[in-house]
Amino acid sequence: MAEGVLSTGVNLEAFSQAIAAIQALRSSVTRVFDCLKDGMRNKETLEGREKGFVAAFQESLHSVSRDLGELERLSNLVGKPSENHPLHNSGLLSLDPVQDKTPLYSQLLQAYKWSNKLQYHAGLASGLLNQQSLKRSANQMGVSAKRRPKAQPTTLVLPPQYVDDVINRIDRMFPEMSIQLSRPNGTSAMLLVTLGKVLKVIVVMRSLFIDRTIVKGYNENVYTEDGKLDIWSKSNYQVFQKVTDHATTALLHYQLPQMPDVVVRSFMTWLRSYIKLFQAPCQRCGKFLQDGLPPTWRDFRTLEAFHDTCRQ
Repeated sequence: MAEGVLSTGVNLEAFSQAIAAIQALRSSVTRVFDCLKDGMRNKETLEGREKGFVAAFQESLHSVSRDLGELERLSNLVGKPSENHPLHNSGLLSLDPVQDKTPLYSQLLQAYKWSNKLQYHAGLASGLLNQQSLKRSANQMGVSAKRRPKAQPTTLVLPPQYVDDVINRIDRMFPEMSIQLSRPNGTSAMLLVTLGKVLKVIVVMRSLFIDRTIVKGYNENVYTEDGKLDIWSKSNYQVFQKVTDHATTALLHYQLPQMPDVVVRSFMTWLRSYIKLFQAPCQRCGKFLQDGLPPTWRDFRTLEAFHDTCRQ
């Protein structure tokens, strides 16, 4: 076996040269953008500046083309592993050259992330349910339970006028937030919350209890063809889909059946913190973007901004 070639079929010498070629290519690309950033400088006449800029730009592009060709040449010399992949069976899926036809490895990673989120939200739901006194003893289920009159759910039959008053008070609390209330299906209210020029939120209510929220972009259409609020279609943008998931989690967090008006006010206060969705950096990593997304999570107590992966 030749020197520098492992039993796995990888040429280490070519691999080392390929890494150096990648670094050289990155430097060449950086010089191209630096040339575009600097523009036409260091010349007195306009013609001289134009000629100097074109010459420098062409030289940078030739350098990128030369480094890219060298990297392609070295990549053919590196070789491919011939023994078992260190990730075992799941790792072998990532070596499939036809990713468009059989994207099993990417789907496996997506399912793994989804299962982690499902476990996290299930833990939150379990903690909230354990706080409620839902257990009944055998005596309560016996004869005494039959004699006791059934309690009426008074909080579920609040008059519409009271709901309107609560929503109007909340609307006056936040000048940068406008709330439009409608009742297309009887007494149940539906809210269209517009937060500045950042986003719009459709809130489906049952009396003063929030059943569902859908967050969309400010310029997205929130109505169906017949002019009603679209409560089923999700946003076309991933950032607002993330905010919708977080808003659903917030509904599980803000639970106080005895005081539903406090729950609605707390949720609207939390929702108002998204007024700087694209301006506030992450409080943990300090970055504005991570994986192309701004910090979409807001802490339930402090309302501080975090990326979805930085909040844990």
